[in-house]
Amino acid sequence: MRFFAFSFHPSVYAVQRATSLFLASGLLFAAGCKKSSVAGVPPPLEVGVATAEQRDVPIDGEWVGNLDGFVNAQIQPQVSGYLIRQDYREGQQVHKGQVLFEIDERSFQAAVDQAQGQLAQARAQLELSRINVRRDQPLVAAHALAQSQLDNDTQQAAQYAAMVQTDEASVRSAQLNLGWTKVRSLVDGVAGKAVMQVGNLVSTTTALTTVSQVNPIKAYFAISEQEYLNLSDSAKRRGVTDLLRVGSKIPLELTLSNGQVYAQKGTIVFVDRGVDNTTGTIMVAGSFPNSSGLLRPGQYAKVRALTSVQKDAILVPQRAVMDQQGQHLVVVVGPNNMTATRPVTVGNQVGSNWIITSGIRAGDRVVTEGNDKIRGPMPVRPTTEQATSQGGR
Repeated sequence: MRFFAFSFHPSVYAVQRATSLFLASGLLFAAGCKKSSVAGVPPPLEVGVATAEQRDVPIDGEWVGNLDGFVNAQIQPQVSGYLIRQDYREGQQVHKGQVLFEIDERSFQAAVDQAQGQLAQARAQLELSRINVRRDQPLVAAHALAQSQLDNDTQQAAQYAAMVQTDEASVRSAQLNLGWTKVRSLVDGVAGKAVMQVGNLVSTTTALTTVSQVNPIKAYFAISEQEYLNLSDSAKRRGVTDLLRVGSKIPLELTLSNGQVYAQKGTIVFVDRGVDNTTGTIMVAGSFPNSSGLLRPGQYAKVRALTSVQKDAILVPQRAVMDQQGQHLVVVVGPNNMTATRPVTVGNQVGSNWIITSGIRAGDRVVTEGNDKIRGPMPVRPTTEQATSQGGR
């Protein structure tokens, strides 16, 4: 019997071991890749949503207004002379009849004295002529005096009576001029800066200051023809054809330049006679109470008023509407929580909401938070439902 001897070579064993290790590591790598690929799927994006609401919405008009005094009285003297005194403090509240300036009165007092002297002389002559008439009447009756003499005395008495009337008018005129040396306010209001100073020579054409009645105060603003028609329709619904007559029933809201809403409401007190052909607008004025004096002529403010009611309007929060290259877009979440981007047409702004005139329907869920992260149709996880009824009146 022969025995065959097989020799064991260490390199063969090493190759076999390496091959086993390689196969085992390959299986582990494949399993790890499969596990990591499953774990790497991101969860659905978390977004906030709101439901588009349908309801009647009051539409407000907003316009830039310019405040002005209800009455602006320019104070001018009625006589000429030198200013000798300013009797008010600039910016002070003054009253009707209050003295604001004084003009040197000496020449006017002299004119009064002269007129009164002439009047006294005319009255004396009138009395003498009347005495003559009373004396001549019995003499003429007794044929002791010619009738012509009585006629002359009677005519002279009438002449002196006319002179008395003329001199009385001269006295009144001189007294008026004397009184006008004290320049008074003709209205209650706030007196502005003095244009002329003490020592200046002034005349009847000289402006001294302006007194503005600021309680109430006016706010002038221009509205479009369409807004005017809307307001008129609102007036007709109240059974009145004239916008001014229903103006008290259309409250005006005033927002100051710092964003503060004025506490008291105003009313319409003026509507211009026609439409401005260059701008297509109509000038309107509102009156606002101003007992505190906060509002001053020349201030700018925003005026708001209810112009119409839009029936069955679709409302969504403003943050749900995106503007991309002039196109408005809304991301809608479907029943399966998949997103779809839709172009929409926006209408008026109502508080914190937009009115949507086309593109979505009532009850659609729109994304309000996280819509900037959505790229095409994708699954999302809605987290919050936010009311769209905020804002508006």
